[in-house]
Amino acid sequence: MTKPYSGDLRDRLIAAVSEGMSCRAAAERYSVCPSTAVRWVRRWRDTGSYAPLAMGGDYRSKLGNERGWLLSRIESKPDITLFELLAELRERRVTVGYGAIWRFFAREGISFKKKRAAAGAGAA
Repeated sequence: MTKPYSGDLRDRLIAAVSEGMSCRAAAERYSVCPSTAVRWVRRWRDTGSYAPLAMGGDYRSKLGNERGWLLSRIESKPDITLFELLAELRERRVTVGYGAIWRFFAREGISFKKKRAAAGAGAA
């Protein structure tokens, strides 16, 4: 993800618009997209601030509260699939995707790899 434009650039663009320049003309002068200039000016007029908004988001898993249930569930049924767990979580009204369950078990160090069958006695 790219970094936000500098506060200095925002200052100069807002100052130019407040002195009477149009948003499009200011955008051209400072080499930013006209829609960016319009958003900055609209935000400045609405809130008094044109500082960049916070980037990123909340990356905590929704499965944190379900940890005990998930671990006990795979202990009681070790051959359960992730899709079956997904269906059971939906019955419990926990809305997550397949990838969230996958990442949860990866963080826990649990894999669902198939075990190879032991070699048979072979032909007589």
